[in-house]
Amino acid sequence: MARTAFLPFPLAGAGASNVIYLGAALCRRKFELFYPDGFGDETYLVAERSHKERAHLEWETELGAADFRKLLARGEFRAIADAAVRIEARANLLFSFERMAVRDAVKSPAGARLFATELYAFLYGHGSPQRRFNDWIEALADLPQRKSRVLTWPVATVFGFIARPDRHLFFKPRAMRKAAHDYGYALAYQPTPAWPLYQDLLTFAAVVRRDLDRKPGFKARDMVDLQSFMWVQGAPEYQP
Repeated sequence: MARTAFLPFPLAGAGASNVIYLGAALCRRKFELFYPDGFGDETYLVAERSHKERAHLEWETELGAADFRKLLARGEFRAIADAAVRIEARANLLFSFERMAVRDAVKSPAGARLFATELYAFLYGHGSPQRRFNDWIEALADLPQRKSRVLTWPVATVFGFIARPDRHLFFKPRAMRKAAHDYGYALAYQPTPAWPLYQDLLTFAAVVRRDLDRKPGFKARDMVDLQSFMWVQGAPEYQP
């Protein structure tokens, strides 16, 4: 994955001034317990980064901006939806019930069209980040749903994370909330996806990146490294 510049997200969000720097140091030490060489650790690259990076490369091959636009122009909405779901499934970032909810939602022509057109606008369209995110979550809310809701935080953020890891972060609430708590960042959680929390989450990522950049071996390449750092703090498999 090519190294890309981060967007200059402001550090003056609701939680940014409340970071407890002892918490930040403890989180870094916890990461080092599992991956002593930081983001260059060979075990880290295999266990946390490789499958996320591979998903991004697959996305670039199948649904990069130019190819995505051509598929839209040809009306191949179902092909777009199927490719998006398939790429995520290989990375295995969503829970199975979340993935099934998306698959069910895009089975109909109307669902596939709504998903494809609004996903392109969210990833590659014009307008402010706030407007594009709001339009995207509104589209997810409007998709057909059967057993499980489509509009969840993981579904709302996973495709942006895979497609644009230079600017989008994947949010699994339980793990990321624990990461913010342990870090000392006051993340104002709400269960329904909304721009203010997503913006706050991006600010949290910018704070973490700023702090880690000062330490050898911890210069984040992109949001994949930052999401993985947060995941280690909060995921069940990393708990004592």
